[in-house]
Amino acid sequence: VTLIDLVAEPPSIVLLAGESRTSKEVVAREIHRRGALQKTVVPVNCAAIPKNLIEAELFGYQKGAFTHAKSDKKVLFELAEGGTLYLDEVDLLPLELQAKFL
Repeated sequence: VTLIDLVAEPPSIVLLAGESRTSKEVVAREIHRRGALQKTVVPVNCAAIPKNLIEAELFGYQKGAFTHAKSDKKVLFELAEGGTLYLDEVDLLPLELQAKFL
């Protein structure tokens, strides 16, 4: 039994830490595969989303929440429900946003 086998049993929350280019996403996909989750892996590069949009992308918003909110926004957490949400570069998010994950 490997460590991946131990954490693959859903539902799990796993923090993969390591330097860039150390195959964290490969490990996340293997955990997902071994957990036999029904839905897909939703990878999100947090560093690629502008800071002023990341909160809306992750947590969504409702129609009318601000000027250009013409409809409800389906959030990344919802898109990954039943699967795996892989957040890459989460350490680059503002600390107050990181706290919202808790």
